[in-house]
This record gives sequence, C-alpha cells and structure tokens, in this order.
Amino acid sequence: MRWWLSRLTAVLLAASLGATPAAAQRWVGSWATSQQIPEPHNMLPDDQLRDMTLRQVVRLTLGGESIRVRLSNAFGTEPLAVDNVHVALSDGGGARIVAGTGRAVTFAGHRTVVIPAGADYLSDPVDLAVPALTSLAVTMHLPEPPARQTGHPGSRIDSWLLRGVHSDAVDLPGAAKIDHWYQLGGIDVEARGREAAIVLFGDSITDGYGVTGGANNRWPDFLAQRLQAAPQTRHLSVLNHGISGNRMLRDGLGPSALARFDRDVLSQAGVRYLVILEGVNDLGVLTRGAPATPEQHEALVRGVVGAYAQMVRRARERGIRVIGATILPFAGSDYYHPGPPTEASRQAINAWIRTPGNFDAVIDFDAAMRDPDRPDRIRPDYDLDGLHPSIAGYRAMADAVPLELFR
Repeated sequence: MRWWLSRLTAVLLAASLGATPAAAQRWVGSWATSQQIPEPHNMLPDDQLRDMTLRQVVRLTLGGESIRVRLSNAFGTEPLAVDNVHVALSDGGGARIVAGTGRAVTFAGHRTVVIPAGADYLSDPVDLAVPALTSLAVTMHLPEPPARQTGHPGSRIDSWLLRGVHSDAVDLPGAAKIDHWYQLGGIDVEARGREAAIVLFGDSITDGYGVTGGANNRWPDFLAQRLQAAPQTRHLSVLNHGISGNRMLRDGLGPSALARFDRDVLSQAGVRYLVILEGVNDLGVLTRGAPATPEQHEALVRGVVGAYAQMVRRARERGIRVIGATILPFAGSDYYHPGPPTEASRQAINAWIRTPGNFDAVIDFDAAMRDPDRPDRIRPDYDLDGLHPSIAGYRAMADAVPLELFR
C-alpha cells in the first residue's frame, strides 16, 4: 500500500509541475551560440529592451519534427522575465515569417518564464517540423530590460526590435534592425534515431569574422552543408561555439575557453564530437604590446596545451570524441605583428596537437591553409587580413575536414 501511495504522490507532483511524457524525449542541438556580456558598443540601451518585441533569425543545421528553445540569462545579475515567445519559419531572412508556421512557446505550460540570474531555461516541446539548413525566427517580448545583458554580438545576421507585443505578427513594419543576438542560447530538435551534435569550439575564425551578413558562409556553415549532402552524415548537427577575440587562458571578448567549456560543450544537447580550434589570440596578445621573453613564450605554450589537456579529459569522461585543429598561420597579421618567437610557439602548440594520443583525431588546418612558399602565412587565395580566412578560405577549411571523423 505504501508503494502505491508513493507512486500516486509522485504522479500528482509531476502533474502539478506541468510534466508530460516529453520528459523521456531525447534532444540534440540544431543551432547554438556562445553567450557573453556584450561589449559596450554592442550593448543595447535599457530603453531598447523595455516593453520590446525582439525577433531573431537563426539557421538550423539538423531537421526534426519537434523543437525546444533555450533562453539565456547566463550573465544577468537579476531574474529576467520573458513572455510571448513564438517560433516560425523565417521568410527570406528579413523580419517576415512564413504565415501558418507560427507556434506559441510555453514553459511548464505557461507563456511567461522568469529565468534566474546566471541560468538558462528550456521551453516545453514545440510541435513544429523544421527541415535541416532552414532559417527559424524566434520572437520574444521583454517587459523589462535585463539587469545585465547576455548575448552574442557576432550573429552575422539581422535581428529586429519593435515596441510592444508583436510576437506572432507575420511582419514587423517599422522595426529597428540590429546585427546581434540577445538572451537566446540554442534550438534543439527531438532525436528519433542516431542524431548527434558536433561542437565547433573556437574564436573569431569559427565565429565567422569577415563573412557576408545573412549569407551563412562561415566555415561551420559550409561544414553543415557538407554533412547534410552526404547520406552517411545527415544525422549530425553543427553547433558554432566560436567567440571573436576568445582566448584559452584569459577572459577578453567573452570568458576564456576553459571557463566557458562546461556550458558551451558539456551542457549542449546530444554532443558526440568536439573540434577545438583555439589559441591564436593567446599567441597574438602575448607580443602585441611588447616583445616577450623566452620564458614567457614557454609559459604560454605550457598553459595552452595544459588547457587543451583539461578539455580533452573532461570531454572524454562524457563520451565525447575530441578532435584537435591546428592553429592557422598568421605572420601576415597587421593586428598582431607576430615575429619568429611567436611562430615558434605556434609550431610547438601544433606539434602537441598532432602528437598521437593527445587528441582522438586531428584536423590539420595549418597544412590546408598555409602558403607553400611562406608557411608562416595564410595562402593568398584564402587570406582576408593575414589573421582570418576569406570566404574562399572558410570554404577550404570546411573542405579540409574529413567526414570520416564523424562516421
């Protein structure tokens, strides 16, 4: 009798909390972005987020019949109220959505959610079929601005702001246009088979510096297209967790790679593979203001490879296959002006990445992107500014990834 009463109590408690059979569903990230405190020039004035409808467009890399939305208050200092969240297929990349595809988003059955400071919040499942590589519009209303904004400045696509509640509107005439994402961390799809996610963890080269706005021509975008074009890899998504200016060991533009690793990798839904391409900003910053001593170079190399080893260990413990990507050459950068000691440090880090056993596999971007005549520089036909690849270079990076790594 006692076991029956205990079971009844558990059922009633679950019902009171809005629990449904969806709790047994398995989810895989289809789109995600790394959260940070926006820099002052990327931060919106409070008045622009008070009683404001915010429509943001994201590109899904894996299709599904049901989705869920991850809102974020990761860097907020007070609870954040969000209401009238709505999803729909985007109609051409502007503020318009495809009529008839809109769905209201709930949280434990309610249209309003209060996200604690420092937390993310997952929605209830939303019955909306989404094809792979489609654009989804996520619209939310903020009654009051966040105590501190959480966002991702490098959206490379327009978002839209309009005063009042307009979440289910097909269009937003008169809306202000911005090219950042705010308070939005990810979109997951329901897994029906062997679907899994690949996290691409990096800096501005992964974030997509220099790409065409709204054109989805970062190297992670090109990789997602390759995966969907091959029947053997169509079950895989790509989660872009690059932050421009990011470093392995120190905060800068966003938290350091090691500090954000748990949230941006281990907490993502359905992750089976991880590609790490980080370290160029650590190398560049070391000597940007003044030359460094040999001891400082040695300490930096030791710190970077130590951070790699930490990430590999943590990911392997979660059953994630970890792939190291060699750091691209950047001797042609007018931003960092690296000299021979910096190049020697880059070579030392890349040698560690290539050493069997340190990673589960290696993608040799250095070999794919370097100029054969000047191997400390990016090939001219792949080069944007000496530090970042051009769009042709980003395509070459995606083409250099052996898809066999994910089969």
